[in-house]
Order: sequence, then C-alpha cells, then structure tokens
Amino acid sequence: MVSFFRAHRRAIVFLLLFAFCAYPLIDHGKFQAIRVAFRLFLVVLIASQFFWIRRALDLGERFIPGKPRRVWLTVIACFVELFFFVYSFTHMGVVHLFLATHIIDAADPRLRSVLMEGALSWWLAGSVLGFGLVIVFWSVDRAASAAAWVYRKARAPAAGSVDTPQPGTVVPDLTSPARRHFLRQTAFALSATPFVASAYGILYGRLDVEVTRRRIRLARLPKSFDGFRIVQLSDFHISPFLPVDEIRRCVTITNQLKPDLVVMTGDYLLWDPAAQGDVVQALEGLRAPYGVFGCLGNHESITDTEESITRLFAAQGIHILRQERATIRLGGDALNLIGVDDSLPDDKAVEYLVVPGTVNILLNHNPNDFDQAAELGFDLMLAGHTHGGQLSLESLHRGLSLARLETPYVSGWFEKSGGQLYVNRGIGTTILPIRLGARPEITLFELVREN
Repeated sequence: MVSFFRAHRRAIVFLLLFAFCAYPLIDHGKFQAIRVAFRLFLVVLIASQFFWIRRALDLGERFIPGKPRRVWLTVIACFVELFFFVYSFTHMGVVHLFLATHIIDAADPRLRSVLMEGALSWWLAGSVLGFGLVIVFWSVDRAASAAAWVYRKARAPAAGSVDTPQPGTVVPDLTSPARRHFLRQTAFALSATPFVASAYGILYGRLDVEVTRRRIRLARLPKSFDGFRIVQLSDFHISPFLPVDEIRRCVTITNQLKPDLVVMTGDYLLWDPAAQGDVVQALEGLRAPYGVFGCLGNHESITDTEESITRLFAAQGIHILRQERATIRLGGDALNLIGVDDSLPDDKAVEYLVVPGTVNILLNHNPNDFDQAAELGFDLMLAGHTHGGQLSLESLHRGLSLARLETPYVSGWFEKSGGQLYVNRGIGTTILPIRLGARPEITLFELVREN
C-alpha cells in the first residue's frame, strides 16, 4: 500500500484536490460557482505559501549554508505562515469574500494595525498572483514538452527510426536543460510583478479617485429635466484604509461637480457598527439643490445598522429610501426616485412604487436585480456592490474579474428590455485594501431626452 502511494502520489494528490474543489457541484444549491471558487482559491492559497516558503529557504541557504541553519529557517518560515493564516482569517475577512460571514471586530485606526493589515494584504495578493504566473509558465513548459514528444513520434516512422530524426530536419530541443532553466528563471522573475502591483494598489490605487461622466438618454424624460445632473457615490466602507478625511475629499470633489441631485447606493460601513456616526458626519457636507438621497447596502445588514444609520442620515438632511419613493420636482414636471434595501424584495412590494408615464429611477445596491428591475418598468437603475472587481484585469480581457462569479454586471453601463443600469465602482475597499484595474469612482450623469 505504501509503495503504491509513493509510486502514484502525484496522481492521488491531484485527484483528492480535484474532488475537494468539485464537491460543491454535487449540490445544486445557491452560490454553487462561488463555493467552487472558494475551494479552488483555498487550494491555490495554501500551495502558493508552500511554494514561497521553498523559494525563501533556497534563497536563505545561499547566504546561510548548513543543515542546522536550514532547519531553523524552516521553523521560522512555518511560524510566520501560521501567524499569517490565523490573522488573515480572523481580522481581514478573507473567508467573507465567498462565505459572506465575518468575525466583526471594532475598527482599529492605530498605525500598527494599519501597517499589519496592509503588509499582509500585500503579501496575500502578491504571493497568490505570483504563484499563478508560475503555474502559467509551468503549463507552457509542459505543453511545449508534450508538443516536442508528439512531433518526434510523428516524424519517427517517416525517418525509419524512433530516436533518429530525418536527415536535414531541424528539431528544436524543447526539453533541453538550458531552455527549461531559462523558463524557470523567467517565471521566478515575472512572479515578482504582482508584488510590485499590489504595493501600487495599496499605496496609491485605492486613493486614485476617478470622476466618470456619462450621458443617459431617457425616452420619457420631461423637457425641464433635459441636462439634469446627478452624481452617484457608492461603497464607502469607512475603515482605517478609508478614513473620514478621504471621504470628505470625495465630498469636496462631488460638490465641485455642481450636481442637481446626489445619490448614494449603500455600503457606508465595513465591519464596525460604531463607525456609522463618523461616516455620516463625513458625508453631511454633500450639497445639491434637489437633495441628497441614498439606499442601504449589504454591509448595513451585516452590521445590523439599517435603522440607526437611517436616523443619523435623516438628522443631517440626507434621505435614505427604504422601499420608498421620493418625487423630484422641477417646474411642473417630476422624476420618481425609488430606493430599496440592498436588493429588490418581491415584485408586489415594489411594483406599487413605480409611477407609470414618468421616469422611474431605482437606487439598488445589488446589480443582480437589474433583470427584475427592467421587467418592472424602471427606466434607470443605479447600483454598486462590485467595486468594479477591485482586483480586476478586465482592461486586458473582459471577464478577468472574480466579481463575475457573482454577477455579469461588474462595472459601467448596461441596457436591457428598455431599462438601463449603471454599476459604480465605489470609493472604498473590502477584504483587501487594494485596488488594481478598478479605480475608485465618482459618477456624474447628465440626463438628456431621447430624440
């Protein structure tokens, strides 16, 4: 039995890992794809840490030779990794990325906490993405070796020999040690790129706010609302990585855009319920002639602050719409603005809020409700929630974003069945305080009549 396992250990380990990742496919319940992705992510995360421990030990052995010292290096590296896992899964919300559960601790604004979580976030993103690049290079190497083997087998019968190629035929030696060493060194060098990118994302990318301008054409828009300006803000997630001063900077940018109306689409908090007073205080400076309105997000539900934060906003003149509508009047014309908590309730609970014959705008944190909203007759839905993927490579290829496991509406403008949707990338971050390929966003809409 032992000899069988030794002879086939790679195949056995691969089958066990495959079974672990694919097990959720047996259960056709909710979030099936997300549960598979979580298990795959967990495997890659653990494998990446073993990979980098091995690289660190190899590097350490060059400078500190000797078996006893290598043992001590191994012990130290394993201790650091153990601390990394314990801290990550209890403070940084890694599990919440897929399971929507989190150990809620009070936000600690102390510099030590910020540096600790920032360093671990940098390591988590860099090590996993770097390991992914190594896997890509390894796959290319294996594919090249397989292609060379197939080529030799295909040419052998014509040459009359299994091992001797045809005279005059140049067969590239894709399996040469020199080539494989070059590929390995290249892979290791490029695997450092994600560490640099992660450092950029945490030090600069998460604060690099972009103002996006978009014209929205609406067939039923009253003439007096032609050119009406709406600014959308979303997903603040107040935390040590997006403190009050940064939110106030976004408020200043918003006011400088001179909007007619300001709307917010949820997730004012991260994990700390006690921070609700701070985020409301930071947003109280928003100004618009036709008011400031908002809806709630899933983080208000997680922190159980729906009622309390609504009251705090109301005290500052900011209207949080909870399965409610507000009429925006300009001259003798009106727009119908509707807000719901996190996501749409059943059709009957919302259908009565739609006013036929006028423009109906829905504030809804979750973009997954767009299909239902379009069927109910909403002309425009404004959402957030996705952070644009937060760690996204969609600028290189559409679809390279983990957010697509949850929704096809990751960021930007969409249209369906006469309804329109805009998904704002939000201001803050969650899980990891890093943004790559998905800059924080303030959106300015100009409503225009459709000719």
